[in-house]
Amino acid sequence: MPKQLTNRVLQIDQLAEDIYRMKVESEYISSLAQPGQFVNIKCCEGNEALLRRPISICSADRKNGTYDLVFQNKGRGTELLAKKKHGDKLDVLGPLGNSFDLDIKHGRIAVVGGGIGVFPLLFILKESRAVVKRAYLGFRSAELVVLEKEFRENSISLEIATDDGSCGTHGFVTDLLKNDILSEHYDMIYTCGPMPMLKKTAQIAEENGAACQVSMEQRMGCGFGTCLVCACKTRAGESGWQYSHVCKDGPVFNSRDVVFE
Repeated sequence: MPKQLTNRVLQIDQLAEDIYRMKVESEYISSLAQPGQFVNIKCCEGNEALLRRPISICSADRKNGTYDLVFQNKGRGTELLAKKKHGDKLDVLGPLGNSFDLDIKHGRIAVVGGGIGVFPLLFILKESRAVVKRAYLGFRSAELVVLEKEFRENSISLEIATDDGSCGTHGFVTDLLKNDILSEHYDMIYTCGPMPMLKKTAQIAEENGAACQVSMEQRMGCGFGTCLVCACKTRAGESGWQYSHVCKDGPVFNSRDVVFE
């Protein structure tokens, strides 16, 4: 059950241009959080950033009672968050949302991430008991590649694609998945990132008989289904569709249930 909590910042580091990693102390969230869930943070007092900012949980250290957030400074709220220091207090709602399905029957898995969508996928690799765990990550350039060491340590292979070819393969991360999927026979593919990447990953999975779960990224207000800002289209019945809400019904969805536009 999510709670409103006062958590303490233990550490914050800049990983790349505008990308920050924050370690937060909370026995409650670290003990309950599951891969795919997020927290909703009040970034400041006053009216500089009225709405909370939703940030995916990157990993949780249950033994030491901490969890990690990795986020991009891309607006006033996250700018204020990036200025937090050791010992600062955070007003946090969490853990929120549903989680990825890590059933042991998924013995061969892949994670496919693009840009800031790679952050919640590390949590999957750390928690999954799959025999085969492979990671495919896409970034704009080498300067924006983050968490590479940890992804390598928690998977049997990591492949990177960059838009400009400055690191790994020059091209789309989905092409790396497509090259391997016939030989790897994945039981489940987990993906998070830009909508075109999610759509292509879901298509590749469906064409090759693999299950696929997508983590959707939408603007949010409340984080628990009241404000209805984070609507997305999902399938309903044979040919219809309905609005679901990323914070309450997601952020994780079966890829076949999402109406990609």
